[in-house]
Amino acid sequence: MTDLQISLLAIGGTIVVGVVIFNKWQEYKAKKSVDQAFGSGHDDVLMNPNAVTEPRFQEDGYDTPRHEPSLDTDFSEDNSDFGRQSPASMPGAISQANPFDASEKDLPVDELIDCIIPLEFDAPVRGEKLLTEIQGLKYVGKKPVHFIGLSHDGVRDVVAHGGIYTTLFAGVQMVSRGGPLNELEYSEFVTKLREIADRLNAHPDIPDMNRVMSNARDLHQFVSEHDAQLSVNVMSNGAPWAVSTLLAALEKQGFDVRPDGRLVMPDGDGGNLFTLSTNVSVSETVTARLTLLLDVPCVAPLRDGFGAMAACAKSLATRLGGTVVDDGNQPISKTALDEIAGQVNEFYAAMAEADIAAGSTRAQRLFS
Repeated sequence: MTDLQISLLAIGGTIVVGVVIFNKWQEYKAKKSVDQAFGSGHDDVLMNPNAVTEPRFQEDGYDTPRHEPSLDTDFSEDNSDFGRQSPASMPGAISQANPFDASEKDLPVDELIDCIIPLEFDAPVRGEKLLTEIQGLKYVGKKPVHFIGLSHDGVRDVVAHGGIYTTLFAGVQMVSRGGPLNELEYSEFVTKLREIADRLNAHPDIPDMNRVMSNARDLHQFVSEHDAQLSVNVMSNGAPWAVSTLLAALEKQGFDVRPDGRLVMPDGDGGNLFTLSTNVSVSETVTARLTLLLDVPCVAPLRDGFGAMAACAKSLATRLGGTVVDDGNQPISKTALDEIAGQVNEFYAAMAEADIAAGSTRAQRLFS
């Protein structure tokens, strides 16, 4: 081996060692920055989610509002008629036999969002027999199907062992985020119900398909217009953060870590306020950007989901040495956040006027 070859090998080895040392140093700095950020003992929104019901924003660092996130839906008086009246009261809405308000007992069959078909029996039927018949019908396509029964004493409730029923109500959900109930799904629903009715000596009252499809399209329009998700981002002002240290710290501060890598901030009552994503795959070790996302129609107004999310983002930015930015990496001002909060309140009012309150069981089902 010549002196030149030996020299080249020595130089190459030095470069490789230098790259490894540099990468280790970057990882060390990222880990250290996160450790320092979460090492303090003061209380904030990450440690106490209940403390963010009245968020306060500082002006420092957010003086220039540009490209802030906003709700695209227009909630003015020129908006869709659907947002100003209950879907069941609209022209062409299905007239249900024996109408009832499922929200009173949080029943799984709801006349506002389900197409309901009653099956009246020639003679009372025990709950055990009904459960055997209906256990195989849980979906048509991707639309969920639920049942309740009318007991011999006139009470509507979930079918149960030991109960005796004179009528069975079958409800198929007319809309989800995947789209409205279609003709094929409705036909499958009716066909399977007729088979159940034949075995139970029941008489189904089948609504006209055209009316069902019209009602489903109207409800889908509402869902489409109110399917709002808001996000804010925290971008590092310097070196990226170590993901492993960051995730462990956030989990200790109250976030629940999901298998897909998302972190969820619980609302303290079994639900979720908002989610957080590191925006990197599980194989990556550092990240320079965090995204917080609020599913607006699925969080009740009293939870103040947007205020909690914005306050959490501000706290993260302060502790980690970052900036709260929009999707275009432009800083978000306090003024812009206040404007969005006002739009969110208008959004909640529109949903409540349509009898589909944000965060309610109806909203959770429709926006699933």
